[in-house]
Amino acid sequence: MNLVLIGYRGTGKSTVAELLATQLGWRAISTDAQIVEQAHMTIPDIVAGNGWDHFRTLETGVCLALKDQDRLVIDTGGGIILRPENMAALKPNGLVFWLTATVTTITRRISDDTQRPALTAGKTFLEEIQEVLTERTSKYQAAADHTIATDDHSPEEIVSQILTIARSHGIN
Repeated sequence: MNLVLIGYRGTGKSTVAELLATQLGWRAISTDAQIVEQAHMTIPDIVAGNGWDHFRTLETGVCLALKDQDRLVIDTGGGIILRPENMAALKPNGLVFWLTATVTTITRRISDDTQRPALTAGKTFLEEIQEVLTERTSKYQAAADHTIATDDHSPEEIVSQILTIARSHGIN
């Protein structure tokens, strides 16, 4: 069994994944880091050179490679839910947690992030976040087994909430 963290960027997935993995004695795996490692390119370079569709294809390959592994905390990219085959690969062997945050919190947390290219053309940073969240919310809801709001909570508090839920599912 794995713990899978989904949600928009800036909701705390990477930080929480590392802390969870440490507490459980499991490995933390970032799907984005796996893509960068396999492609030998940054995400902005992958998208600039080959487009978002190619990036999503690489992402699906990573999900398929992880689906039969155990004792992983999987930190997914924000768009993992855009292709149904990604969650179809991760969900049967994973307990899926959707980490959420308000647009204000997300904006504060990711305003200096240069590792992600724009998802929508011609929009302000704030407009992009609002638009993408609106587009993805129903997909996150459909994929999630549990939802954890990360606003006003420390990473340690979020980890504690996830561990409580995970333990109720028999994960130690």
